[in-house]
This record gives sequence, structure tokens and C-alpha cells, in this order.
Amino acid sequence: MAILADLKDPRIEGVTVTYVEVSPDMRNAKVHVSIMGDETAQRLCLQGLQSSAGYLQQKVSRRIDTRYTPRIRFEIDMGVKNSIAIARMLNEVLPEESTAEEEPDSQLSTDSDHAELE
Repeated sequence: MAILADLKDPRIEGVTVTYVEVSPDMRNAKVHVSIMGDETAQRLCLQGLQSSAGYLQQKVSRRIDTRYTPRIRFEIDMGVKNSIAIARMLNEVLPEESTAEEEPDSQLSTDSDHAELE
């Protein structure tokens, strides 16, 4: 929520935190983010997030009571982008399902037409 509500950096927009990995000793946290836009916008947003890491670490330290506050590092999660690309490729390769659905309807209408004739 702090990324969405508290950060005022204009570079930071279209960000979704996908998951966070915390080291066993709680000293490091790798925050995976999905960023909308082209590569330039993603790079700028990632730089904005990295520059605000200290502020976000302070917010985390106020919320959790541990010996160490995790050092936050941001990484772009390519999983969302890759899944969208795969879905596009599948849509181009797979045949349309509309032709298979139309055939049973046409058979039903001919059966009912025969029933009306009798």
C-alpha cells in the first residue's frame, strides 16, 4: 500500500507487487514487481522504486518488531509479461472453436424440422 499511496515519485506508476522473498535471517527482501509499459517506462519506474527503498524500509521497520529491518531490493517480475505473450501466441495458433459449436445447433434444427413434417 505504501508504494501506491505514499510515494509521490512521478516515475512510479503502474506497479503491482507480485511476491516478496525474504532471506532466512530477515536481512534482505527481494520485492518482485510487475510494471506496465514499455522497457523505458519499466526502467524508470524501477529506478524510482530503488530510490525510495530507504523510505519503504523505514515504514516496514515501524510495522514489524524484529532485530533487523530487511534491506529492500526491487526486481521486475517477467512472469506476467511472459504469460500475456504466451496467451497471444496460443490465440494465433489454436483454431477457433465457433465452427465446432455451430454444427450441433444445425443438427437440432433439422431434427425438429423433421418432427414438424410428420
